[in-house]
Amino acid sequence: MATVHTPSTTTESAALALVVAAVILLAFLVLYLVGFDQGAISRSGMFMHELMHDGRHLLGLPCH
Repeated sequence: MATVHTPSTTTESAALALVVAAVILLAFLVLYLVGFDQGAISRSGMFMHELMHDGRHLLGLPCH
């Protein structure tokens, strides 16, 4: 049978909230870079451009 761990102290709850907030912030940053950047970070070569382009297609965002 599975057991569910619940944070027992406020310190654990605060640490969990901080981790969740960091993951959400990172997710928004990745979404911006892939979806709305339109090539601004891909000045280093065609590999990054193609990676971001394919990421936009994968997420279903318009890019053309």
